[in-house]
Amino acid sequence: MDVLSGYAMYLVAILTMGGIYALLTLGLNLHWGFTGLMNVGIAGFVTVGAYTSAILTTPASPTHLGGFELPTLVGMAAAAVAAGLVAWLIGLTTLRLRSDYLAIATIGIGEILRMVARNEQWLTNGSQGMTNVPKLFGSLPSPWSEVAFLVVVLVLVGIMYWLCERAHRSPWGRVQRAIRDNENAAAAAGKHVERFRLASFVFGAMVMGLGGAMMAQLLRFVAPETAEPLMVTFLVWVMLIAGGSGNNRGALLGAFGVWFLWSLTDFLTRFMPDALEARASFLRMFLIGLALQLVLIYRPQGLLGEKPPKRID
Repeated sequence: MDVLSGYAMYLVAILTMGGIYALLTLGLNLHWGFTGLMNVGIAGFVTVGAYTSAILTTPASPTHLGGFELPTLVGMAAAAVAAGLVAWLIGLTTLRLRSDYLAIATIGIGEILRMVARNEQWLTNGSQGMTNVPKLFGSLPSPWSEVAFLVVVLVLVGIMYWLCERAHRSPWGRVQRAIRDNENAAAAAGKHVERFRLASFVFGAMVMGLGGAMMAQLLRFVAPETAEPLMVTFLVWVMLIAGGSGNNRGALLGAFGVWFLWSLTDFLTRFMPDALEARASFLRMFLIGLALQLVLIYRPQGLLGEKPPKRID
């Protein structure tokens, strides 16, 4: 019985983290899938969201800014707003860049945000991180606390999916896709290209900031390594490309599917010989890379390719 309950809690943990990754993938789909914005600075927006939520909700501490002890829901909303504000400031100067140049700019800015979190001791406690981050339903006994938090994450994913679907089918979404496919034609049709690109960038970053807040709550801890580019930026891109860019259902499928694969490889490495256990992380990266290559070869549009949406006027 104890073994079964342990496996059940492991499944709850996988689903919870998969749901958080689903939020991040939906945010990236707003950037890349909707408008063709190559944002490689996802880790920066996750960092902003996680630290904003932690600073506003944690008890007072002599090691970092905080002590506001605001409700957790307020911290989540503030995380989305802070990430959106940072994206707005970044977008004013970088969204005029195209494809690879925008990718270079966003990855650089994302690393700058992480370095600020690492070096500003008074603000974030540096590399030591911030502990005692409040969690929704954290006062409930185990396992109900974990199950209730999973329900919250899945509800948020459902709400964001519905909003993204509405946006995708709306006139606003059609303009975004027109800009992605041919921005010169969209501009010739009288659309303010830069304004639409900035709106997409801000909205996607807000979803990423919310994902960062949920990640901080899940871990009850936030540090610069919480938004490690390998585990955030790279993995989220793999999820979106594998699931299907431009398709919100594909984003969800990619997020949960790739995270299940990642977690399964972690589980299987426990049965490897001791001599190979030290190489387990490289094996996991190899398997994820192999899976992505197979998808790109046999399903270049992703498992669920983009389909023309029904109109919502």
